[in-house]
Amino acid sequence: MKCPFCDSLETKVVDKRETEEDKATRRRRECLKCAKRFTTYERIDLINIYIRKKDGSKQLFDSAKLERGIIRACEKRPVTIDQMHKIVKEIELLLRNRRTMIIPSKQIGTMVMTRLKKIDKVAYIRFASVYREFTDIEEFSAELDKVMED
Repeated sequence: MKCPFCDSLETKVVDKRETEEDKATRRRRECLKCAKRFTTYERIDLINIYIRKKDGSKQLFDSAKLERGIIRACEKRPVTIDQMHKIVKEIELLLRNRRTMIIPSKQIGTMVMTRLKKIDKVAYIRFASVYREFTDIEEFSAELDKVMED
């Protein structure tokens, strides 16, 4: 590591700590030439995931946006915030483990609906109604009938 004060490449680590939630490693360094100290951080650099939208455009995957959609579907339902976080983390992990980093939005919607259906049927119907863009009451009723059969 290059010293920011004298540009020397001779430094040593005097202290190392993990940051909150172990998302980074903090290293306190000392320059062996000028004896000044500085801090560096080491973080994982994840590859970006892109979502292929229905209209064909690409958008950067945003786990916070996914979580907001799940929270909205689960409003006033007996679904805990931990259950919602778990759904988001599971889906993000599955996406990161795929060979391709461009995922159709339809696949993500299906992943969410599969998990919501197991946890809360009303939250599932709410999410499906927005995600599938029901155009009339018949489509909504047909989906409701499917849930009732299960």
